[in-house]
Amino acid sequence: MNKTLLVTGGAGFIGSNFLSYFTDRYQNTKVVNLDKLTYAGELSNLEELEDNKNHTFIKGDICDLELVNELFDKYQFFGVIHFAAESHVDNSIENPDAFITTNVFGTYNLLNTAKNHWMNGPFLFKEGFETSRFHHISTDEVYGTLGKTGLFTEETPYAPNSPYSASKASSDFIVRSYFHTYGMNVVTTNCGNNYGPKQHDEKLIPTIIRKAINNESIPIYGDGKNIRDWLYVADHCKGIDLAFQKGKSGEAYNIGGKNERDNLYIAHKICDILDDLRPKEMSYSKQITFVKDRPGHDFRYAIDASKIENKLGWRADENFETGIVKTIEWYLKKYNK
Repeated sequence: MNKTLLVTGGAGFIGSNFLSYFTDRYQNTKVVNLDKLTYAGELSNLEELEDNKNHTFIKGDICDLELVNELFDKYQFFGVIHFAAESHVDNSIENPDAFITTNVFGTYNLLNTAKNHWMNGPFLFKEGFETSRFHHISTDEVYGTLGKTGLFTEETPYAPNSPYSASKASSDFIVRSYFHTYGMNVVTTNCGNNYGPKQHDEKLIPTIIRKAINNESIPIYGDGKNIRDWLYVADHCKGIDLAFQKGKSGEAYNIGGKNERDNLYIAHKICDILDDLRPKEMSYSKQITFVKDRPGHDFRYAIDASKIENKLGWRADENFETGIVKTIEWYLKKYNK
């Protein structure tokens, strides 16, 4: 059986980290990386794969039905790992239509094309495609917001609060429906906030690091008390691989780092580490400033990852305090260029 995997959105933050992990681990599997290179995708994220004969980059849009069909015809993919998404919440407030198009229609387009290539009809797989799997990467934001206590589990009712999270919730439901209606082999993972190398400069942690070393104000929304469950990107990549290889068809798995931290803590922690790594006359924390909160800003996200831990044996290697040091060191090299 042909061993070529389609990865969408592989030039983005999590996708590019996953490709490095996956191509290193599975050296007999070829990967086609389809990415539109919107603001979130960077070719520089793929530099270490430039000479890798198992990695093929294709610039293209998951909404382009003709292109997606051509790729399935040409490569006969045995699986899809679908990262491609518009994912910047602030942008979804300004411009929701791109999120609906990419996240809902784009996911449907990929899923339906995969079904047509892998299956002769509901619950009838074509020969050679009996184990073909569609892995959908999603977010904990589909569950809405938590109060001061409690955790998101796979049974938490969906209650998305932004156009971004609503579009991801929609795509999750479409993937689920293809399992129940057609018997398609699908799995979904919902993750907490990722951090680590190659994250887009606009995101919270790269912004804090960049502004700090440039002697600019470090902007924190509202009172800085919004809490996220932080997951080091390499730990997420391991969880995705486990769910793709061993997850039960039709199931969802939450991947979280058990690292609840509020935004103000994160800003101070980064400043403290920078005070050690790159000291200056006064602490970087003096640059922290508060800016107007964004509309519909969820108070707290936190994940119960016990299902993927117990069923698939996943464990996070990093806690926030170890992962953030590696992350800061990577960005100091990047911003020093």
